[in-house]
Amino acid sequence: MKIAKKDAAMWFTLFAQMQEAGEELGVHQMEIVYSTLSQIELAVQARQEALMHNIPHLKSFLGRSLYVGPEDSFPRGCRGCLAGSGLTAVRRTNKCNIQCPFCYNYGELDCQPPVGEGLWEIGGGKYRVEDMDLLFTLQKKPGSICYVYLEPFMEIETYYPMIEKFHSAGIYQHMYTNGTLVTEENVRALAAAGLDELRFNLGATNCSSQVIEAMACASRFIPFTGIETPMTPSFLEHFHAKKESILGTGIRFMNCAELHLNPNNLVNYDEEPLYMSRLGYLSPVWSREITFQLMREADEENWPIAVHDCSNRTKFARDLYLRAREGAWFGATTYGCEFDQIPCYAFLPVLNDPAFAFLEEEELPKGYRPGDIVL
Repeated sequence: MKIAKKDAAMWFTLFAQMQEAGEELGVHQMEIVYSTLSQIELAVQARQEALMHNIPHLKSFLGRSLYVGPEDSFPRGCRGCLAGSGLTAVRRTNKCNIQCPFCYNYGELDCQPPVGEGLWEIGGGKYRVEDMDLLFTLQKKPGSICYVYLEPFMEIETYYPMIEKFHSAGIYQHMYTNGTLVTEENVRALAAAGLDELRFNLGATNCSSQVIEAMACASRFIPFTGIETPMTPSFLEHFHAKKESILGTGIRFMNCAELHLNPNNLVNYDEEPLYMSRLGYLSPVWSREITFQLMREADEENWPIAVHDCSNRTKFARDLYLRAREGAWFGATTYGCEFDQIPCYAFLPVLNDPAFAFLEEEELPKGYRPGDIVL
């Protein structure tokens, strides 16, 4: 069914009340939910496609993602994720020195489990640095790895020996940071150890001048330095205020991440217009639209960096590629919803937004109309 927006708003108001009371939605009620989410997603896709068509030199990376700018600046870490051996995560630090509203661990940063003293979590296992030689001889080496969880510069000195191990094995390495603890001393040490790529979450500090200076410093030592940050109106505002200084740091790329909401950080955005991509990632409607706005600016103004659309669609393609690479069956995927139940209340803002229209609407069939009992 192609449910009308007014009918969807009426039903979702009721479903939100039912969920708040602890009631499970029935099969036919879920049909209405899925129809509504499809209608929202189709309208969002149409808006996104219109914005894409306004970017003259939009490029595709193997049909899996989009970018503009120099091809040789498209980060190798993303190439490994989308077309290589995948994104092998190395976890070590369970603390962060700031709290961002878009953080996946928002509200729980003080209780993230430790990996273990002297240990590193790789592929679900726990290893010491001295175990790596054994691991390299017994298992197929990844093409690239990334250091995540949470802010590595909280204890950056512990990373140097592990980076040296991966570097000596010929494995490409990138790292994420909010940039507040980056200094010339530690980026020199990272470069000497063999780190290939450093990604700054510039939105974590609203494009602070201190972090912009740290990016310029890192660009002198780390071969590939760039930005990876969720796209929000706040970031867009602060980026434009300091655009010239940011683009003048010597960075090679900017990964525009579509803001991805989970049960932890949804509370900070639950009054925004949201949509769900293929019944999986939940995001504000405006996040990827900001990406396309920046990509158009970059294209028209010939920015010296690659600007990459790290969207829900990109992550969907990434997962399909990795499952196929693992030899899984046709259609196998781990991409999906991170909520125990679809949070109907979160879609009320977009359903009640008079500026947001569905592409096509139909009258509800009998049994699904207002006044009918739908179970």
